Amino acid sequence: MSLLTVKGLGKSFGGVRAVDGIHFELQSGELLALIGPNGAGKSTTFNMVNGQICADSGSITLDGRELVGMRPRDICRAGVGRTFQVAETFASLTVVENVQMMLLSADRAQWSIWRRAADHRRVDALQLLGMVGMAEHAERPCSELAYGDVKRVELAMALASRPRLLLMDEPTAGMAPKERVGLMALTKKLVVESGIAVLFTEHSMDVVFAYADRVIVLARGRLIAAGTPAQIREHPKVQEVYFGSGKTFEHTSATAAPELEGAL
Repeated sequence: MSLLTVKGLGKSFGGVRAVDGIHFELQSGELLALIGPNGAGKSTTFNMVNGQICADSGSITLDGRELVGMRPRDICRAGVGRTFQVAETFASLTVVENVQMMLLSADRAQWSIWRRAADHRRVDALQLLGMVGMAEHAERPCSELAYGDVKRVELAMALASRPRLLLMDEPTAGMAPKERVGLMALTKKLVVESGIAVLFTEHSMDVVFAYADRVIVLARGRLIAAGTPAQIREHPKVQEVYFGSGKTFEHTSATAAPELEGAL
């Protein structure tokens, strides 16, 4: 049984059909990339899984539990974590305090003048930071970190709720090539070791082809292709959507990948 099952998912805004009856599945321990040109319906699909947008039709189930109609915080508690295109951390707090804040939320705890939030599950917070290679920066304010390190802290924060499914919205946006490789290699390692399923959107084709186990492609709200990175690279419909005629993904490389960002 798949961990995440999406069937007949649809969403309209006025007279515009943003997502039109798409379907896909995601297994535990799998990285699934969701790609497509501008206006394809990627963000709408992503936000429906997260509960930020309610679907008009169709079903989204996590391990058999229906998510459509649930609030984002309840979806989080059901086992869905998320990172954002622009990293969301508390800049004035230290690295470890950021993770502790997420542990407080996961435990449905509240701080008061009688109980310092900074004392809450500090050992667990440091362990999470160790998983993402940021334990040595635990006492630094997030405002002092390089952007690639902030993204690692955000990943530790997302893992604080012990999600079974992690949604990553353009995880390498704004990062240098070396930082992109480091973050995605780390994500892949965590998926393999913990069995978390990851659904991610991404602009950089080098990241998609190097790290995704499977890829699904949307265009104008519809699913046009699904398969392994190698199958998607060779798929004529996908090449047509991205490049028109006369060019293929074989003519792109990691150094050329940023040129694709405007097309996605």
